[in-house]
Amino acid sequence: MLPGLVYFLVFHYAVLFGNVIAFKDYIPFDGFWASAWVGVQNFTDLLGDPGFWHAALNTVEIAGLQLIFYFPAPLALALLLHSLTSHTLRRFVQSVVYLPHFMSWVIVVAMAQQMLGSAGLFNSALSGAGLHTVDIIGNPELFKPLTVLQVIWKDCGWGTIIFLAALTQVDDQLYEASAIDGAGPWRRFWHITLPSIRPIIILLLIMRIGEILSVGFEQILLQRTTVGPEAAEIIDTFVYYKGIVGGNFGFGAAAGLFKGVVGAILVYAANKISHRLGEQGVYK
Repeated sequence: MLPGLVYFLVFHYAVLFGNVIAFKDYIPFDGFWASAWVGVQNFTDLLGDPGFWHAALNTVEIAGLQLIFYFPAPLALALLLHSLTSHTLRRFVQSVVYLPHFMSWVIVVAMAQQMLGSAGLFNSALSGAGLHTVDIIGNPELFKPLTVLQVIWKDCGWGTIIFLAALTQVDDQLYEASAIDGAGPWRRFWHITLPSIRPIIILLLIMRIGEILSVGFEQILLQRTTVGPEAAEIIDTFVYYKGIVGGNFGFGAAAGLFKGVVGAILVYAANKISHRLGEQGVYK
């Protein structure tokens, strides 16, 4: 456990000290201590910036689409994989659907542009058939659904790992007994499979809610120029351009700290709700 413990202490707990710059007019050459203390001025500027609220709205919209369409996708794929009777075929399909997870977002976005861009394969086929072309990649109205589809294609297979592990713990005798009693596939899923893996579903859902303001910095940044900030500006890209590119580090740190506090509150609230529904949640 020591390497994992050291990792979390160094990269997750020790760096929390850096949040102090959210309360300072931080200048890298002056350092943490010499930079002027400004109190909550950075947060006042942040909450009074219309650009931040626009980025927050885009973030929530994308996160909502991911929660509705991406979150159930690994579960559905895991159920399909679990239903395969051939272990060789199951292992082969698992290996294939895992592969996109190991591709960088640079490659995934480049592939999407080659397929769906104005000069991509899809439009070339339409043009060859004498039909009107459609620039899907450059259309701001299609940007948010497109990002969700990209996430599903890239990470859906990888997300099945935990669900498959949970499905293997379900007693096969329960399925056999229910089949003898005349229960069909839907009844077996609703009354056996779903209740058996419900704690895992609740746990992953709570964790996803805690990350609802993190919807993929690199993925969005690579496509922001194509559709414009009006459609693609999220909190992470807002922090990047305002804090890093613009040199306003205290302002950027305030936005990041605000996002972290909101995430912690959402996890706590979702966990309390799960307790009231009779579930264990993340912690008791």
